[in-house]
Amino acid sequence: MVLQVRRSLSMSRPRSCPAADDRGWNQLHVAARKGDLKEVRRLLDEGMDVNAPAWGPKSPGATALHLAAQGGHVKIMDELLERGANIDARTKGACGWTPLHIAAKERNKKAVRFLIENGAFLPPEMNDHRFNPPLHYCSGLEWAYEMKRMQDESDSPGETSLSSDS
Repeated sequence: MVLQVRRSLSMSRPRSCPAADDRGWNQLHVAARKGDLKEVRRLLDEGMDVNAPAWGPKSPGATALHLAAQGGHVKIMDELLERGANIDARTKGACGWTPLHIAAKERNKKAVRFLIENGAFLPPEMNDHRFNPPLHYCSGLEWAYEMKRMQDESDSPGETSLSSDS
């Protein structure tokens, strides 16, 4: 009976996952959420998986990037992306939230802008519920679309910038 319980417990989290707290967060998750850049760098230098998901009941599938976005820690987010973090990683469950969704939910404009500038995916239609949570859960998503629109406008050549050399 004890062997059977151990087997079921060991299957709830991959063996490669380092020890986690009661939220299912490893040390990298905690450091990213706190905004501790020095600790994040140390853990990544020691080989911790930048995309390791949390396994707790309240944040299943959240990565360090999700947690840094939640806290608005742009320097941490930058470090994680430099080290190969998946900018469009989705949490587990029905919602499938990305770091951009988390930043928008927290209404953190700096984090939203940073993620958009670094290529976070936004579907063309804000109400596309295959990719976005409903707006009543994530009202800050409107900012993300406004920032994306402004970025697209500044990236496209203006029609008034024609040369007058003729």
